[in-house]
Amino acid sequence: MLKVGITGGIGSGKTLVASLFKTLGIPVYDADAAAKQLMNTDTAIHNQIIKMFGEAAYVSGELDRAYIAAQIFGDDTRRQLLNSIVHPATIRHSEAWFQKQKAPYSIKEAAILFESGSDQFVDYVIGVTAAETLRIRRTMERSHLSEAQVRERMSKQMDEGEKMALCDFVIDNNGGVSLIEQVLNVHTALLERAGGK
Repeated sequence: MLKVGITGGIGSGKTLVASLFKTLGIPVYDADAAAKQLMNTDTAIHNQIIKMFGEAAYVSGELDRAYIAAQIFGDDTRRQLLNSIVHPATIRHSEAWFQKQKAPYSIKEAAILFESGSDQFVDYVIGVTAAETLRIRRTMERSHLSEAQVRERMSKQMDEGEKMALCDFVIDNNGGVSLIEQVLNVHTALLERAGGK
């Protein structure tokens, strides 16, 4: 079975693309959702976060995301420390998930696939791209953020052009080319590669 990553900058539409693969019967692992779950359920992560950020990091056993966001905002050192706790645990969790899948290929959706080093654990990477103005508008509408807040988040991610250059497949989500057609083309190519492995 092939292990495939899907990535893209904030607002690129990678979750929408992942959902299209899911409708084709391909299992999809949501790394962001898994990381959130692990921060609440994994005792080792829980203890390390409390050690780093204090007891206020959790309220009634649930991670206080707003509190954590405030703690790491503008502080790259603390953000990297948090990532050093969460990313390895999420990679281990996804590897265990991949082992259970029976499809010809399975997908891991991760915004920071390259930044976290997760790309080393997959066979192919699909990049989803869109123009910066479109990505900003989508994120503002979806997450109710200001343009400045979206740009601040973008600044923490790898440059879109650099990211797409590292991908094996690139899906254009600017709206000019059929998304379904592009997904079907990648799906066909991956099934062929899975069959030859």
